[in-house]
Amino acid sequence: MAQELRTPDFDKQRSAMKKLGFLVSEWSGQNHVQRGPGEPVVLAQTEEVRYKLDGLVLTIEGIGRTLDDNKPVLQALGIISYDDHTETYHLRAFNDGRFLESDVKLLADGNGLTWGFSFGEIRRSSVLKINSRVNGSNSPKSPSAPTPKKAYGPDCPTRIVVGLGKY
Repeated sequence: MAQELRTPDFDKQRSAMKKLGFLVSEWSGQNHVQRGPGEPVVLAQTEEVRYKLDGLVLTIEGIGRTLDDNKPVLQALGIISYDDHTETYHLRAFNDGRFLESDVKLLADGNGLTWGFSFGEIRRSSVLKINSRVNGSNSPKSPSAPTPKKAYGPDCPTRIVVGLGKY
């Protein structure tokens, strides 16, 4: 099947990608990872989120390290882009020698995302929700503003909540 060749609308793509500007920063905090039966592993997690290609893509690079010896046990890279023709965000994420692709939806309040994937009978959905206060404001940080280091966790006003579960 031949794919239609069309000219992308870069302005529309950049405008849509600016809506993800609340993510752009360096994040750190604890991450609880469930990989099989038993108790979740608690990691010291860092995330670096940056625009690339003149604002057409957003990269999210995360490293989770063990608390006792600072050994990296979770490394991931995600790339989000926007298709102006279908008006859909797409995520391609890499970790553990694998990758997945998923559509991404911006939450109605503009401060979070949802995405999911299926692998055989396993289906997962994730929600990333940020309750952000930048300089005492409840509004998302401007993509052009300086990107201070942020922290997330149970005791921080800025927080990332990621939920995994069957749906």
